[in-house]
Amino acid sequence: MLINKFMSMMNLIDTHAHIYLSEFEKDIDEIINQSIEVGIEKIFMPNIDGSSIDDMLHLEKIYENYCHPMIGLHPCYVKENYKEELDIIASWLEKRKFCAIGEIGIDLYWDKSFLEAQKIVFETQINWAKDHEIPIIIHCRDSIDMTIDIVKKNQNGKLRGIFHCFSGDAQHARRIVDLNFILGIGGVVTFKNGGLDKVIPHVNLKNIVLETDSPYLAPSPFRGKRNKPSYIYHIANRVAELKDCEITEVAQVTTENSKNIFKV
Repeated sequence: MLINKFMSMMNLIDTHAHIYLSEFEKDIDEIINQSIEVGIEKIFMPNIDGSSIDDMLHLEKIYENYCHPMIGLHPCYVKENYKEELDIIASWLEKRKFCAIGEIGIDLYWDKSFLEAQKIVFETQINWAKDHEIPIIIHCRDSIDMTIDIVKKNQNGKLRGIFHCFSGDAQHARRIVDLNFILGIGGVVTFKNGGLDKVIPHVNLKNIVLETDSPYLAPSPFRGKRNKPSYIYHIANRVAELKDCEITEVAQVTTENSKNIFKV
């Protein structure tokens, strides 16, 4: 109750939440109400593949100007049919506006067999982002150096976005910031052995946005349970501890950063 009362006095943004998934099917109204109660101003929804688009856009319609959809093909869903999946994404980009292309990138944790296809899909979507002048939201699990190199090769001075679920070291953070990108900080920052306690103190708040990645990566003390946007308080609070500043400052700066990225 005290957390809710305190957070309702601040505006926060969850820049990355898959709240259209089946994990939220039975209680999505409650999830959204909880988010509003703790001061979350907006939730940005990254797409997965062609099959997730309808459910994501349905939430956008129900919670207009609150749930904002992206469009993109997630690297874990790059398979033999990736060309057909890209055609679906391309057709939607021609139909309407999206706040970003995401989530996209390279994943070497689950399956390396489609690495070359992942690279093609990633760069194709980067080029679409350039054409449409919208940001990209990058997934880089076990591939941060490779992903940074690809972004660097494609940086034309206008490419911008977020390295989602950042868990790299201080050098990675500097390279990302130098590329005109910012760090998406989520539940990992609260993990005892997450490693971000050695990085965040050296990163300017202007280069950070907050995210939950709901329903995944719930922050401590909820680790292992279903994540939800209202848990972003615990992420913001840990960032404030590591930056030795007030949580209100974290909320103000990261929310402004989010709005600048997504142009809302």
